[in-house]
Amino acid sequence: MGLAQYAIVPSGDEWGVLHDGNLNGGYATKEAAFESASAAASLAIRQGHEVHVSVPGREEGEAALTRRAQ
Repeated sequence: MGLAQYAIVPSGDEWGVLHDGNLNGGYATKEAAFESASAAASLAIRQGHEVHVSVPGREEGEAALTRRAQ
C-alpha cells in the first residue's frame, strides 16, 4: 500500500491540512485541523496505508492553538 501524509500548516490567520498537494483550509484552530487530518488518517489506516501526520510547534508570540498572539 501507499503512504498517506497529512501536514497541518498555517493558512493566513487560520490552519489547513495539506494532503496530496491539496490544501483543505478554513480551520480556526490547529487542533481542529488536526482532528480533520486524524479522521482522514484513520480511513487511510483501514485501507492499509502507512500514515504520517505532522503538526508544527508553536512559534514565539503565537497562541497555543491559533495563529493570533495571546
